[in-house]
Amino acid sequence: MEEPTIISITTFCTQYNVPETFIQSLQEYDLLETVREGDVEYIQVTHLQRVEKMIRLHYELNINMEGLDVVNNLLQQVWQLQEENQELKDRLKLYE
Repeated sequence: MEEPTIISITTFCTQYNVPETFIQSLQEYDLLETVREGDVEYIQVTHLQRVEKMIRLHYELNINMEGLDVVNNLLQQVWQLQEENQELKDRLKLYE
């Protein structure tokens, strides 16, 4: 049996006990891309971990949407720098 690749926003919000307006706000700030099939919007399963992190930051630490946008941008920069650092380390090993 194949693993699902998408989950409906309604199902997600019910399971995580968050309002659908939260997901809409994430979309407005370009923090989340959804897929629309017919009248139903879906979240890609690959994005669930990131959305869960945003839920925790917003509801547990009271970080507003602007703050979530900043945190998301900073995390992306850190991940890019880590990847670049690893690439440079790999290149350096060639010369050792």
